Amino acid sequence: MATTHAVEMGPATVTKRYRTWDLGQPEREWRALTLLAEHAPALAPEPLRYAAGDDPPSITMSRLPGEPLSAPLTDAQLTALVEAMSASQNAIPAAAVAALPPRLLRPLDALKNLRAWSERVPPPPDPLTAAALRGARDWLRRPHLDTVFAAEPPPVFGTGDGNLANFLWDGSRVRLVDFEFSGRGDRAYELAEVAEHVSAKNVLAPDVLLGRFELAPSERARLPECRRLLAVFWLLALLSDDPEHPRNPPGTLHHQAEHLLGLL
Repeated sequence: MATTHAVEMGPATVTKRYRTWDLGQPEREWRALTLLAEHAPALAPEPLRYAAGDDPPSITMSRLPGEPLSAPLTDAQLTALVEAMSASQNAIPAAAVAALPPRLLRPLDALKNLRAWSERVPPPPDPLTAAALRGARDWLRRPHLDTVFAAEPPPVFGTGDGNLANFLWDGSRVRLVDFEFSGRGDRAYELAEVAEHVSAKNVLAPDVLLGRFELAPSERARLPECRRLLAVFWLLALLSDDPEHPRNPPGTLHHQAEHLLGLL
């Protein structure tokens, strides 16, 4: 499995050595592991050791059984994924969630970053992708989005990363790993993070996944804008991919452009 950091896998433990920690990634991960171990035992690795003073800092945790979710996703796997996502958001007491720092790349920050990023990306030659980029730029300019994403909905614990590689299936349940971007989030944005992640393409249908969750009316109203925001992120990320060393299968950019236009 590709990883940003150095990961040492032992028979029963995993040690993660961080290559970057300027945004408090190790502290965020240790805090998340500690809270989940207390309030949702066995949902995530058990925290064993935090070497905060080492260079680089590292965390040793228990090794979970299972393999990352992949296509074709069965109904049992989808149900287990929903249960794991719900548990991670609901298990930690509200007071503890409220005391967390905001997750990295929270919605308003993402909006500001994407506005600047979208203007730097050169127009692609493919007509469909070019249309998606124009649509993204037009959507990002809408002034009401500042109000939408500056809002503070009821907080939930946010993992900060919707990559399906972080959801491990052991044959009966799904468990979670990778919390370096975690913090205080909101339910609509966290759900959209998973549903719109590029790793979900051909693995799950976003609408089917999202339809499994009971949302408050305000969360249901916020969800489409969160999905558009994250879909724009993935369009720009794929447009910025190195064509000589692509990180995603052929056709991913075309699919994302088509998907984004549908959301817009």
